[in-house]
Amino acid sequence: MNVTQVAIRPTEASNNAGRPALTPELLAASGARYSRSNEGLEAILSKIDPENLDKSVDSIFRMIDYGHQSIADMAPVAMFIDGISLWLAYYVWTLCPTAGGQESSTRYIRLSADEMTPPSELGIAAAEEWKGTMERCFNAYRASLEVWEEIAAHDPDVARIPRSLLDDPSPKAARQVARMKRNYAFDRARYFLPVAASTNMMMIMSARGWVTLCQSLLSHPLPEAAALGRAVCDELRHSAPRMLKHAARKESHVNGIAREFESWRGMASSGLPEYLTAGNATSECPPRASLDLMLPNGISEHDFAADLAFHDNRYSWVGESLKRTAVRFAWDAVTLGEIRDLNRHRTGTKYCPLVPRGFYAALEQMPENIPGRDDYLARLRALNETGREISAKAHDDLRNGDPGYIYSTLLGTQYLFEHVTTADKFIYEAELRTGTGAHYRYALHLHDTLALWYARFPATREFILEGSAEPE
Repeated sequence: MNVTQVAIRPTEASNNAGRPALTPELLAASGARYSRSNEGLEAILSKIDPENLDKSVDSIFRMIDYGHQSIADMAPVAMFIDGISLWLAYYVWTLCPTAGGQESSTRYIRLSADEMTPPSELGIAAAEEWKGTMERCFNAYRASLEVWEEIAAHDPDVARIPRSLLDDPSPKAARQVARMKRNYAFDRARYFLPVAASTNMMMIMSARGWVTLCQSLLSHPLPEAAALGRAVCDELRHSAPRMLKHAARKESHVNGIAREFESWRGMASSGLPEYLTAGNATSECPPRASLDLMLPNGISEHDFAADLAFHDNRYSWVGESLKRTAVRFAWDAVTLGEIRDLNRHRTGTKYCPLVPRGFYAALEQMPENIPGRDDYLARLRALNETGREISAKAHDDLRNGDPGYIYSTLLGTQYLFEHVTTADKFIYEAELRTGTGAHYRYALHLHDTLALWYARFPATREFILEGSAEPE
């Protein structure tokens, strides 16, 4: 694991125009000074000693800790985080949904067992047994990739590659076709990746956001989370040192995280879900969609249709009726592969008790008329049994009170997932997750939820830009 704070330098255009460049804390202090003075920016900046920028923070705003959260909101900090588990990256995004950033994508990158997070960093007691489980996961991932790559090579139409590209002899087109075939395979094989596999992520948010994140991480029982909290604190001292005293373990977080874990353990205590028991034809728990709404008084579907009258893309103007309508949508079972991205929608509240409910292995994606179909299916069903067995073992570990159970799950392990937001944001998410380049599984979940929406508000159908997840 490695965390690096990256400072932001002024552009040449800013320098040439003589614009000021401030450290994150100087920026926050200057903004805070506005609440104590109407003297304007130039007068505030005149107090800065260019030879001692850190001291200048106090000369501008001597009570920097007064109302520190609102002040810390004005101190932007960017960090790059290398070598954390897929699970920890997911967990960080649950805590920081409004942060800007990116993460290495399992949809476009082939992962290998060499990139595993070491069991010593995860607090795994039975390290050798766990390593054997991880080797089984990566073997299944590689074997699944082989199946889907063979299918795409034999019949590129299954990857929905445009005929114009297939018939184009140019090197550029050949590279694009190869990428689309590769992504087709990655999208279907990634479910066998263990969540302990390593990933990289970068985030930019305010110093307040980083402090709040550290409080949760330092309060977490899993050593990997606590180690990340310490590493972030070490880097935060370079950009916002005055905030560090707030970046500490908090008893309220310790107790809250423990209570949440006990709630999940209670859910698991009723026994192994039917889709994770041995002998089932499929281990996939059906992803049934649900949709609940709370409409303001006097609102009708025609008001919703009018709110979308100028809706020519998902970023367009939307009317107030949709913005005032509360929406809760959920699915009984979503894989962590999809949850990782669905979780990153900025608005509202997400609820996802990490109690395994099933395992998805893309079995239904097998083309009907592909030569060798029976052999391909037999190979995938054998791999599916591996995923089912490992997910079932994780469920039992949770029931037995082991917080490290999560590191024995896979991206194909399924969980309940719920999102509470407003109707305009729901429509945006539905359009995004069914649009160009969307993962086929996202599209399924949002198509199902849109069907429930249309049943309630059919007049809006013609205005919602539901896509078909065509590849890009």
